[in-house]
Formats: sequence, C-alpha cells, structure tokens
Amino acid sequence: MKKYIIDTNALISFVTDRNRAQQEVVAPLFNAAARMKCSLLCHQFVLSEFVFVMEKVYNTPKETINAMLRDFIAMPGVKIIQETDFAILLNLWPTAIADFGDGLIAATGKMSKGAEIVTFDEKFRAALARHQLNAVYP
Repeated sequence: MKKYIIDTNALISFVTDRNRAQQEVVAPLFNAAARMKCSLLCHQFVLSEFVFVMEKVYNTPKETINAMLRDFIAMPGVKIIQETDFAILLNLWPTAIADFGDGLIAATGKMSKGAEIVTFDEKFRAALARHQLNAVYP
C-alpha cells in the first residue's frame, strides 16, 4: 500500500477553501485513505501547526478544530506518528532545511522508508530532493 506523509499545508488545503486548486489536488489522497487504498501518515507536530493556523489565521472556533481533528484521526487509512529521530532531524535542521517543522517532516520521511511527502511548499520540495527524499505534489 502506498504511504504518504502529510505536511501541514496539505492538510489545511484539504479542509479550507484557501486554494481550490490545491484542495482539488489533495482531496483524492484523503478519499483514497478513507477507502484504505493508501495510508496517510501525519506527525503530531503537523496537528499542532494545524491547530495554531486554524485558530490564529482562520479564526476557527476551538470546538470546530477539535471536531476536524477527531474526524481526521478517525479516518481509515490515517496514522498519527509521534516518534521523532532527533539525530536525523538535527542533521537536517537548520543547515539543510531551514524550517524546524519541515525538518521534522523530512526526518519522518527518512524514518518511513518508501513514503512520499505531500507538500505544496516548493522550497521544501527542493530541499527534500537534495536529500533524496520523495516529495509529491499530488
């Protein structure tokens, strides 16, 4: 089964209308996961960033964010990752990958062999390519 690691921007694009083109691109992955056709791996850090952005940028009520998280976590095909290999992370951040959160996702990618990282961030995708990690713009 194909595995994808979801970046925060992919998750936000899925649940908001901020960018319809991105939403249309990422929605099939979420639909495939719901049908157990692929696996979506999501680091707990992504959930923390998601809560922050939804609350502070989109002014979404906490109760609504809570319901979104509950629905996402309950979705078949979604696995929340809590482990972090800090040796890998600290080898990547801040020299190879400037953003700590992106470094964490990249480290998760190195730990999850064969998984592709789903992100709309072009700079992050370029950094992933330099480190031979698979990034996909779905």
